Amino acid sequence: MNDPNFGKRGRDIVTGIEGVIVGRTDWFTGCSQYGMTPKPKADAVEIPNACWFDVDRVEIIGDGVTLPAKSVPVGGPPIGPLGNGAKR
Repeated sequence: MNDPNFGKRGRDIVTGIEGVIVGRTDWFTGCSQYGMTPKPKADAVEIPNACWFDVDRVEIIGDGVTLPAKSVPVGGPPIGPLGNGAKR
């Protein structure tokens, strides 16, 4: 799935935590959540982990970042006869 909010800056309206939306989960029970990675503080030595919030709690506050287009195909080998790494 390619959510139109991937890469945008969001804010959780309950905690005030801000970050870039880097993922989304859609649960069997109908709950959907965004994963947001907060920007590290200037003196931080570690990158913060993503925090997960219900989609309805996240407001979009900016454009965030966009990734450059990939110039080479991504992914693993094709699936099928001899496409799974099997030797002849």
